Amino acid sequence: MYVTIDGDDVGQKISASYLFNNVDELIKINALVNVATLDISKVLAEYGFEIIFRAADGVAGRIANDSIDLKAIFNNIQSISCDGITFSMGSGSTLKDSYVALITAKSNGKNQHYSLVAGGGNV
Repeated sequence: MYVTIDGDDVGQKISASYLFNNVDELIKINALVNVATLDISKVLAEYGFEIIFRAADGVAGRIANDSIDLKAIFNNIQSISCDGITFSMGSGSTLKDSYVALITAKSNGKNQHYSLVAGGGNV
């Protein structure tokens, strides 16, 4: 199973920092998402995931266990404090499926988890 996690609206916040020439805000966003993605990686690792990607505002991991409690994982991710920045998550049996699920989650709003594992749906 794969999970892909991405910050909500982080790209827009970064773009605004550039457009308004706000160096301090860009530094702040960078520091926040670096800490948050590290914390998210730690949550996934605690559940036994191998981290295959961690950069910018995203994290991806994989695990051989298909019966992992995705809801508990996402609840732990939601509890990570990131100064108002939320994260959405997609899960699937392949890396591609986890990405498609992430896009679906983001199309349903912010701070969402969508899974293509076991029939799919919001978790």
